[in-house]
Amino acid sequence: MFLAGLLLAGGLLQLTSAQNVVDLSGTGWTLTNTQGNVTVPGSFPSLVHLDLHAAGVIPDPYNDTNEIDLRWVAWSNWTYTSKPIRGLLNHSESSWLVFDGLDTFATVQLCDQVVGTANNQFRQWQFDITEALQACINDPVVIINFSSAPATANSIASEPGQETWPDGVQGLFEFDNRWFIRKEQSDFGWDWGPAFAPAGPWQPAYLVQFKPKDGVYVLNTDIDIHREGQINHLQADQTKPWVVNASIDYLGTLPKGSSLTMDIKDSQNKSIIASGSLSGITANGNTITGITTVDADAPKIWWPTGLGEQNLYYITVNIVDINNKTLATVTKRSGFRTIILNQTNITDAQLAQGIAPGANWHFEVNGHEFYAKGSNFIPPDAFWPRVTEDRMNKLFDSIVNGNQNMLRVWSSGAYLPDFIYDIADERGVLLWSEFEFSDALYPVNKDFLDNVAAEITYQVRRLNHHPSLALWAGGNELESLELPLAAESDPDGYAKYVGEYEKLFISLILPIVYENSRSISYTPTSTGNGYTKIDFSLPVPMVERYLNITSGSYYGDSDYYNYDSSQAFNLSNYPVNRFANEFGFHSMPSVQTWQQAVADENLQFNNNVILLRNHHYPPGGLSTNTTNSAKGMGEMTTAVERYYPIPSRPDSVANFSVWCLATQRFQADMYKSEIQFYRRGSGRPERQLGSLYWQLEDIWQAPSWAGIEYDGRWKVLHYVARDIYKPVIVAPYWNSSTGDLNVTVISDLWESISGTVNLTWYNLKGELLSNNAKTPSSVPFHVGPLNITDIISTNIKDLSIPDLKDAILVLSLEASGHLPNNDTEVQFTHENFFTPVYLNEAKLVNPVLKSSYDNTNKKYVLEATKGVALYTWLDYPAGFAGYFDENSFLLIPGKPKAIGFTEMDGKSVEGVSVQTLWDQSYHE
Repeated sequence: MFLAGLLLAGGLLQLTSAQNVVDLSGTGWTLTNTQGNVTVPGSFPSLVHLDLHAAGVIPDPYNDTNEIDLRWVAWSNWTYTSKPIRGLLNHSESSWLVFDGLDTFATVQLCDQVVGTANNQFRQWQFDITEALQACINDPVVIINFSSAPATANSIASEPGQETWPDGVQGLFEFDNRWFIRKEQSDFGWDWGPAFAPAGPWQPAYLVQFKPKDGVYVLNTDIDIHREGQINHLQADQTKPWVVNASIDYLGTLPKGSSLTMDIKDSQNKSIIASGSLSGITANGNTITGITTVDADAPKIWWPTGLGEQNLYYITVNIVDINNKTLATVTKRSGFRTIILNQTNITDAQLAQGIAPGANWHFEVNGHEFYAKGSNFIPPDAFWPRVTEDRMNKLFDSIVNGNQNMLRVWSSGAYLPDFIYDIADERGVLLWSEFEFSDALYPVNKDFLDNVAAEITYQVRRLNHHPSLALWAGGNELESLELPLAAESDPDGYAKYVGEYEKLFISLILPIVYENSRSISYTPTSTGNGYTKIDFSLPVPMVERYLNITSGSYYGDSDYYNYDSSQAFNLSNYPVNRFANEFGFHSMPSVQTWQQAVADENLQFNNNVILLRNHHYPPGGLSTNTTNSAKGMGEMTTAVERYYPIPSRPDSVANFSVWCLATQRFQADMYKSEIQFYRRGSGRPERQLGSLYWQLEDIWQAPSWAGIEYDGRWKVLHYVARDIYKPVIVAPYWNSSTGDLNVTVISDLWESISGTVNLTWYNLKGELLSNNAKTPSSVPFHVGPLNITDIISTNIKDLSIPDLKDAILVLSLEASGHLPNNDTEVQFTHENFFTPVYLNEAKLVNPVLKSSYDNTNKKYVLEATKGVALYTWLDYPAGFAGYFDENSFLLIPGKPKAIGFTEMDGKSVEGVSVQTLWDQSYHE
């Protein structure tokens, strides 16, 4: 397809005066294996598994145990061959092949000549094909040979003198040696996803031709918006003008004296807020850069969701020659905001406020600290070409409606495409983004470091203009897990491992981030105790604190996993620190999701298909032994048995379905307990200002930590997290050992707010307890900005409760106030409950639900008539998409609820069912 100089990249238009730009996308490709016994139509962009499945050569990779049965695909070498490319220029000054992504080890041929090789999934590759085209007799054909990534990784690992590490340090899931290659690390397996190790041209590609003196072709654009004088890791002066730095990487030759001009227009791409020539023009290699300033108050500020409006602007940069002729034009949509990760030392003023000594570890946007509420984002599919804008728009609908303002884009998946950042920009979801290194130590030889440097430079520049970009982190669990494992396994070699870690993640990556961005902070690891200083005159410019900490002081962020469910609600086990970036427990997906991939006869907890799809715990290699998997399944069943009525149904599929829901109830309750705990820390000495649970969504249909299943269906967790992430909540805190009960109001608003909490004790028939069990029926509260207030502190023994097994405290909050940067008064409500025993001991009563549908208001109306309905769960059958206004809620007899359903695919839901905790067990 000839674009006559038009190129779509990053979702926005780029113009270039190159004579011919040929988009290589389409279906006119052929895929073959090395043996030549498989030849099928290929598409571009694509991956081998997708084309083989489309041709009927392999079944759906996600079904049954196909992850294992299709390993031969990953072990094979594959070739993509284009159809003849016609209509090229007969005479060009130069011609290039540009690949936005090749996964991963590729040799590119044109006209029977090798024109280039690739060895990094995350880089953009450009190959000069001028001479190859000149020697071509017929219409040229592009051939891309992909080598097996697992085989190549093993080959690299076996090279003489290659780096080795002590046993038990490197995180091995299925395929080995992922740390030697720059490919999506989870492609080799993880504890929540499959190991397909795909190969193929996963991103678009173009053939670019130039006539003599014909201009340039834009490869990449870095637009950096920051306040004048801003330093990446320090808060900016919010009164200073904005600085806009534009830097364009290109192919071709710029005439001497070329410069840059810029227009900045509003969100409708109409009204201009700034326009003119850029100053400080520099041309270095194939990059041209310029700078301008914008009055401090000219643009409207971009804010995360819940904190203000998402004001966006179109920034058009033109490369012009000395005669003001436009050589290339790039338009990117961006926003004006500052954001930092504040890791500075606690000040005297903070100490005077009651904040414990140590260091900060929180985010600040536009000069304001805020509470980060959200989760961790993993690859939404094992095959990235299937990740569409429509699918991601629906996912971000769920994120925003789940009251989440931040996602940690976990390593090691893949760097997200621009369209996902575009969606996040629109929705106000901050993306803490990480480079693709996780749960391993990495080599530091020159070839590896050079490869990484090119990767980091490309990705930082590509994504820097997005206001949703909140942070760059070097990798996952490097200081909290990998270095301690190395110290334990090889104490004598520990200093070497620290030195190598710092060489890669501090001495190499940190300067690259700062050289290409003044607007984004960097931390070398997802979880750690921060730094003591940053000094670029040092060989290691960021001095990490590691374990140089003082008791009673707090320094960093935490992750926490404890699969001993007996400790799930023991608050003393939860980490106390400045920020919680990972925590969780796994659960089963719904039976509707299981049925997308597994036949009904296999839907049993101990069925081999189910066990092989459960990767917690991973096999630690390519073994199909299910011993580790069974341990993970046992953790889920034990948790249910420990706290809830044991599921029992005579029909096996129905019983499996109830068990799946039961594991989700435990998961949600544990996350709720932790999120409430962390949010309470916002008003305690640790000044805890963020909780991001593990994990947002699923990559396939299997047990995991996700709150959203593979097809977008909400688990119990996502409903409960939405509720507990409301701006103002009331939460009970109970010590089951001592009987101490505390009730706290928590607010993440930026203004003080007053209101009332009603406290009502019932028995499980829904009858009021006498004298409200000696508890005040209503308590007024006042809570300061981003703070907490305790409204009740008591002990269960001091209350008048006739039978602890037959009692429930219902909490109901009402208040009015304002969301940040919003003058409209908002009514804040929240409901919560507490039982003084775990529910497997409670004297549950059949609530006998009445249900109806209100056609006028499009609501499901539910009412308990005989008893308290706990964990009331509305469900819908397969084939629909959407979510309820509320779910997994409490019903008190005589207090009906009307619940709406939001459709996500335009299809009205049918067949909605309802059940409660009473229904978890079988009753004759």
